[in-house]
Amino acid sequence: MLLASPSSSSRAMSRWAVLLAAAMAIAAVIQAWAYWPGLMTWDSARQYGQAIDGDFDDWHPPTMEWIWRQLLPLHAGPQPMLLLQLLLYWGGFALLAGWALKARRPGLATALAACAILPIPFALMGEVLKDCLMAGSLLTATGLLAWTREEKGWALRIPALLLLLFAATLRFNALLAGLPLFLALLPHEWRRTPLRFAIGTGVALALLAAALPLANRAIGAERSGVELSLVMFDLGGISEHSGADVFPPLGVADPVAVNHRCYSPVKWDPYSWWVDEPCPLQFYALRGFLRARHISGIGLWLSAVLHHPLAYAEHRLVHFNINARFLVKDEIERPVQEQSAPNDWHFTVGPDAALGAIDRAAVDSAGSPLGWPIWWLAVALGVLSLAPVLPSRRLTLPLASSSLLYGFGYAVFSVAAEMRYHLWTMIAALLAAVLAVGDVVAGLKLSRIRISLALAPALVVALLCAAWRMG
Repeated sequence: MLLASPSSSSRAMSRWAVLLAAAMAIAAVIQAWAYWPGLMTWDSARQYGQAIDGDFDDWHPPTMEWIWRQLLPLHAGPQPMLLLQLLLYWGGFALLAGWALKARRPGLATALAACAILPIPFALMGEVLKDCLMAGSLLTATGLLAWTREEKGWALRIPALLLLLFAATLRFNALLAGLPLFLALLPHEWRRTPLRFAIGTGVALALLAAALPLANRAIGAERSGVELSLVMFDLGGISEHSGADVFPPLGVADPVAVNHRCYSPVKWDPYSWWVDEPCPLQFYALRGFLRARHISGIGLWLSAVLHHPLAYAEHRLVHFNINARFLVKDEIERPVQEQSAPNDWHFTVGPDAALGAIDRAAVDSAGSPLGWPIWWLAVALGVLSLAPVLPSRRLTLPLASSSLLYGFGYAVFSVAAEMRYHLWTMIAALLAAVLAVGDVVAGLKLSRIRISLALAPALVVALLCAAWRMG
């Protein structure tokens, strides 16, 4: 039997790398072209306005706005931010594919690269959003983690850790996604014993939690009271499910009845100022009440939760069921946007054939497990059960943990049900699953019982979701 020489094998691997790089580059160009100059949502239009005038508040992450302001001399508009998002997104996938090719696993490299064209994430990355910038940063950090070796120094760890801290400045709950990756980037010796692991976890949590408030202060962003959106939503949910008034006196007669007309388990927007018919129980009224009396909104929230724990739990479970697209029948929100929101600068996208095809694929996939965040969480849970015995556990364990922590974190921290919130949940679970399957294909022997237990969560959730939708 003739074996390929090392030189011919290297040439074949080089050709594969060139073909894979070309395919990824073509996909990236199509994505950028379809969504050029970058789809502007209501959020990104507001952020762009603050980037122009330099008057920052913390309703949306001022870090993103500050970076956008630095990019304005290069080019006005959303184009630079779109390119930054896509650079981080494709850079992360390129690092992962390159790592697999270096290990002479072209099939795994191709599968990892193909993850980038999962329809919903592929479409979402055309929108200029903090969620996309965060996901891109986490992806590149993961790619750098793949190239990190335990015996190596800090050349790759430092930029990866900085990317995780940067991601933590983009969403207040990003620390849940970054923590497992942060721990995986620490040298093995630093987490070898339970005590060292506990200390490392505490330090990582402290750094990730401090990143957002420190960045906001450094930028000089004005406090907007954005955290009160969560307080307002939960007060509304507790009042609805308990029948008790847990709002402070806001000058509204019969607040329980008023709240019943306003409350939606889908999102907090009825209490905001941007809806057509704002609820009399208004965000600004709550903020003004608390500021005038120097009362903490968190204290108000905690008191309501402690006095009505069952109502709070019911409100949160109902919302998370909707947020995760679990036992629901109707489309909650369109999974992706197909056009820019009206804005003062008239930035628009499409329509064109490429955008239409990408959008259709994303919308169609939303009706399948690929568009159900709860299914991706089940996939991550299954992979996590296998992770300790996988050769790729240095990646699969933190990725599956990151997906689960971040995704289930929305059971507590969510105020809306947009698919973009689960962008990283989906990507991390998919990468973890591909790596696990790659290990099995490469020859890892697993018992049927172990494989069945790993597949069971995703299978059960898929069946439940499908049966509920057809019922």
